[in-house]
Amino acid sequence: MLSGRAQPEAIASGCPTMADLGVAATPLEDVQTLQVLCEFESRLAQELLPPALHPTLPGVVGWMVQRVGASPWGAFHLAQARVECRSGVRPRGFLIGAVIDNAEAAAALAAGWGFRARLGAVRLRRYYDEVSAVVAVGGREVLALALRDPEPLAAADVQYVASMHLARTPRGLRLVQVDPAFAVERAERGEPVVDTFDGEAWGAPDLEPSYPISASLAAGAVTLPQLRFVCRPEVWAFDGTERV
Repeated sequence: MLSGRAQPEAIASGCPTMADLGVAATPLEDVQTLQVLCEFESRLAQELLPPALHPTLPGVVGWMVQRVGASPWGAFHLAQARVECRSGVRPRGFLIGAVIDNAEAAAALAAGWGFRARLGAVRLRRYYDEVSAVVAVGGREVLALALRDPEPLAAADVQYVASMHLARTPRGLRLVQVDPAFAVERAERGEPVVDTFDGEAWGAPDLEPSYPISASLAAGAVTLPQLRFVCRPEVWAFDGTERV
């Protein structure tokens, strides 16, 4: 089985510090979630993942752009880039970078769930023939995605895999498993389009998206979870998973 080859400390620059792992489950209301998946060169996936995680073949990068209408920290937009992978036998997404437009939410997400997110401009807009997302940092566009020609999709057909976030915790450097609960009320699918991806801005300068796989949009509520597991990043999940 292939494993990641990135040394955990080498990819830990800028990762958040979590004072404790006892965050309470937190609801987010009126959430729109655009997800786009795309293939990239498999060889690079091993270089982006720590040894605890196993890459997919081919490599897959996933972007999730969310517009949150109500939260304990107010409304915000959040864009994430994840490398799809497995932890043991479970499908996961390893967070390589995120951009958020609300400083209070950024601090809370980092402290409670290990989100490594920097401030920027995130836009998610719906038109009659597409849903578009644009992300900019320091005035420079670093991501532009779209779902074109949307068609209705059964709410039960939309599923999201849990994330693994590298963070410094009271137990040391760990992969924090974050598996939000999605209560999907309405969903759509369509043609995935990736117009802009600045890999360097997302912590993966060599990552070049190739073949688009899928695009979906879901509307509903999301609950950020109480943490259940963390994992030592330098060993397989079978050996390094710890219950919180």
